[in-house]
Amino acid sequence: MGKEIGVGDKIPDFTLPNEQNQLVRISSKDAKKRIIYFYPKDDTKVCSAQACSFRDWQSELAAFGYEVIGISSDGPEAHQKFIAKFNLNFTLLSDKGGVVRKQFGASSFIGLIPSRKTFLVDECGIVEFVYNAMFEDEGHVKAVKEFIINKNKQYESNEN
Repeated sequence: MGKEIGVGDKIPDFTLPNEQNQLVRISSKDAKKRIIYFYPKDDTKVCSAQACSFRDWQSELAAFGYEVIGISSDGPEAHQKFIAKFNLNFTLLSDKGGVVRKQFGASSFIGLIPSRKTFLVDECGIVEFVYNAMFEDEGHVKAVKEFIINKNKQYESNEN
């Protein structure tokens, strides 16, 4: 099992296929702010609610400069169906075998099912915030939004 990545750690570089089965490389050197979230399975109750909450807040998260990426072990075809069914507006990556999940330390919940864990990453590839809650769906987006809004308030008050 990989070392658990936490706040202040740099994300590992990785390449995974997206829903179109095209390889997508994610690197700490990309100079992109990202919300990378790991979830157990496409089209299950909590995972669907979580994905829909990211979908619903996508434009607000994008306004803060964040790209949303969901990762599970489901294949590209399952991701395509999941995206179509719920009209998702962000990329889903396939992590067959859970290699990247292990690199992030988001392996499993009580050793049985893949965990549900969200990482907020700055433009330098450094983790700013981690939210780990197995049975929450919208809680992930709420926690991320709260962190981003508070961070921006802090930045604005430091500017004045």
